[in-house]
This record gives sequence, structure tokens and C-alpha cells, in this order.
Amino acid sequence: MKTLRYILLERLYEWSKLPYRLLFKKESPWGISVKDLLTYPMESLGYHLGCFLLKHHFTPEPQLEDHDIYHVLTGSGISVPEEIAMQFYLFGNGKRSLYLFTVLSIGAILFPDHIKQFRDAYKKGRKAHAFYHLNFLKLLQQPLITLQYTFKITTI
Repeated sequence: MKTLRYILLERLYEWSKLPYRLLFKKESPWGISVKDLLTYPMESLGYHLGCFLLKHHFTPEPQLEDHDIYHVLTGSGISVPEEIAMQFYLFGNGKRSLYLFTVLSIGAILFPDHIKQFRDAYKKGRKAHAFYHLNFLKLLQQPLITLQYTFKITTI
């Protein structure tokens, strides 16, 4: 059974998606489907993204496609603490935004029992070369393992 803290954070995310996209995301949507992604070579980032989306019954969120790429690159899950840990990873990697700081703050307050997980993710993000700012649409053909090796991305 999900506790109130899980439900609260899930609702906050759902409510914040549209305003975040409208106010902060200036990139064009990729216009790519899960079916399209699964046509990429099996070792590619695009194929792995398609598998991730299919596995979790997701579709690409317009202008938020990078978020799912971060899951694939870092091997992070989709539970609330794993989502927060991924944001700590990205913070360690150099990403800075008001939205990220909000997630880190609320996550640390609501999930103090996961602080070690968050700290470990932050440290892994610091060790990796900065990748949060890449144009991932142009990298969908690249082998996932090559990107992880090149940027020293270790899984969470």
C-alpha cells in the first residue's frame, strides 16, 4: 500500500508536468513513437528507450523525452525514491534547474529513509562526465553501452 508521501509526490509530478513544459521547455517534441524506437538497432539508445517505455506502459512525453533517456542511461527505476535518486544523480552531474531543486528538497524531506540512496546517486553523477545537456535525439542510433562508457555513466 502506498503511503501518503508516495501519493503526494506522484500527484505533484502529474500537476507540474504541463506548467513545466509550457514555462521551461523550448525544444520541439521529438514526434517519435515507441514503435519507431523499437525499429532502431538492438544495441542502440533508441531501442533501449523503446524497451523501457514498453516495459512500463509509457509513451514518450512531448518535450520531456530526455527524462526517460536519463532512466535508460542510469538504469534507474520508476518508483518515487528511484525517481528522486535519479534527480540527485543529475544534480551530481551538473544539472541545475528550479524544478530539480524542488524535487531534491521535497524528496529529501519526504524520504529521509532514502538519504543514503540519494547520496550514492549524487556521487555517481559527480563521477560521470556531464551528459545531462546532450541532444539525445541525435544520439538514438548510438549504442547504449558506448554512451555509458564514454560518459562514465554507472547505473544507480
